Amino acid sequence: MEKKKLLLAEDDQLLASLLTFRLQKGGYEVQHSADGKQVKEYLSQNTPDIIVSDIMMPYFSGMELIAYVRKELKSQVPIIIISSAGNEENVLNAFELGANDFISKPVSPSELLVRVARELNKT
Repeated sequence: MEKKKLLLAEDDQLLASLLTFRLQKGGYEVQHSADGKQVKEYLSQNTPDIIVSDIMMPYFSGMELIAYVRKELKSQVPIIIISSAGNEENVLNAFELGANDFISKPVSPSELLVRVARELNKT
């Protein structure tokens, strides 16, 4: 069985390495991008099975990422947003733009694995 490709867009290196480690152990092939430029470059060449993105990122926010994937790439790839800015407005905006799920920081890697699996099983 081919590993599912997951794009992790997160500028916090420590959190990114923790999540990458757990996701790889969970059987995913993880591509980590630390900022929006890297995310766009990766997406112009590749189509991941799922995207997990922080809202606050240099160059290109999680919100812009959702809009880019849905409107410009016309892709329905599941997107899970991670944010410490758990204010309602951000959450609602993320869903309006087309996010599939939202997790507040601090992120539990186990919870992330469950939610990623859940989104992938819907498709």
